[in-house]
Amino acid sequence: MALSRVCWSRAALWGSAVAPGPLVTRRLQLGRSGPAWRAPRSSKLHLSPKADVKNLISYVVTKTRAINGKYHRFLGRHFPRFYALYTTFMKGIQMLWADAKKARRIKADMWKQNLKFHQLSYREMEHLRQFRRDITKCLFIGLISIPPFANYLVFLLMYLYPRQLLVKHFWTPKQQIEFLDIYNRLRRRSHSEIITHLRRASAFVPHEKLRWHLTDVCTKVQNGTHPTAQDILALRDCFSTHPLGFSQLQASHMRALSQAMLLTPYLPSPLLRWRLRSHTAVLHQLDRALAKLGIGQLTAQEVRSNPSCPSCCTTWSCSPPTTLRQGAE
Repeated sequence: MALSRVCWSRAALWGSAVAPGPLVTRRLQLGRSGPAWRAPRSSKLHLSPKADVKNLISYVVTKTRAINGKYHRFLGRHFPRFYALYTTFMKGIQMLWADAKKARRIKADMWKQNLKFHQLSYREMEHLRQFRRDITKCLFIGLISIPPFANYLVFLLMYLYPRQLLVKHFWTPKQQIEFLDIYNRLRRRSHSEIITHLRRASAFVPHEKLRWHLTDVCTKVQNGTHPTAQDILALRDCFSTHPLGFSQLQASHMRALSQAMLLTPYLPSPLLRWRLRSHTAVLHQLDRALAKLGIGQLTAQEVRSNPSCPSCCTTWSCSPPTTLRQGAE
């Protein structure tokens, strides 16, 4: 008995390969305790479920990007025109979404700081104003696409009339230059009609000095002479009473002013008058914010893409709406 215990101790200490007898094995099983007698753990590492999900998501994203790249290369090789429209549309969606997030941030700041629209900076005011116009046009397209099979007709109309139905985010670079030139021509075309209405209305101005001054300015403009800012501001009182006040404007005069401001002129007279009043009020607020910012701070892109008519313009063709804004103040 004592000899078996000695043999078992030597085997345990020196790692002898001699297997103990049955009795020793039984006593070993009964007397073992602690982690020293446990089986060695496996060397394999098992990933957690979260790591497995992350690996699966990264794998799916990688494969999706690869397939998307192949699809873009296929369209670019075999359908170049469609690919150009497709890329323009996808970039337009991204830009519109970025504008929506920026407008939401500005609205959140207005709510937190208890600010009004006229208290914002010029760029924030212009962004909100332009985003409202863009989203209104997009909602209009969405509404007319609701009837069954109407979306196919809308897609065709959007392809044929992109300037009228699409916002600038979905225009190609060539279309942006072309459409801005068209808008400029439309505004110039309406200016001669505005001056004609001003000349006709000058005969009904009650104040003789103002009547003479308005007629003289209209004559200078028709002869190609640009009036100064002082000449225009001297006529401010003419646009606050009859016959050039908002309540007394004729429908044809309001349509010409709407075209000069790039607004829809094909509306009833009450809607035209209301829209002109609200639009000129917003432009007047933009003028004040621009005066605080400084005209020299505007970039060339902001000057080109701005569809409004701020009072910083030095041409008489942009002056009647500005004078109306000042008279309505």
